[in-house]
Amino acid sequence: MKKTLIASFLLALCLNTHAQSKYEQHITALREEKAAELAKEQYGPLKSDQVAFLDYFPVDASYKVNAKVEVLFDEPVFRMPTYDGTSNEYKRYAIITFTLHGKEHTLNVYQSVALFQNPAYKKHLFLPFLDLTNGQESYSGGRYIDLSTDDIKGNDVEIDFNKAYNPYCAY
Repeated sequence: MKKTLIASFLLALCLNTHAQSKYEQHITALREEKAAELAKEQYGPLKSDQVAFLDYFPVDASYKVNAKVEVLFDEPVFRMPTYDGTSNEYKRYAIITFTLHGKEHTLNVYQSVALFQNPAYKKHLFLPFLDLTNGQESYSGGRYIDLSTDDIKGNDVEIDFNKAYNPYCAY
């Protein structure tokens, strides 16, 4: 009985470790895709040999949170400044509220007016945020997370801060 209990515990531990490493692999793959975008010859702000020097926070599953969503209707269009000094039209799409490490936070989610007109990006949402690392360990202007309207399930959405990335102007 004791051996069965120990074997069960070890099996559960191995399965949990395997699942976590798959999650870490997934986040690493997403980060590598973003890095490759930064080095695209025509558009990217970096050269391909520079992406190897990009630094990321360690993957931490505790930064994947479930948030409550309040979808907004009839929000006014406004101009949001961009990295190149211009501005684009956005609408506030939703307000999300979540708890991270025991503290409640509220953020706005935006939808680009221009991207909404393009069928390929019609569901794209944009979550910019600032945190205590800005200007110290990360870019002072904040970081972004991409979402989709399909990510919203009822009044809930999963936000994974491990997927956050810097805007082009950070480079």
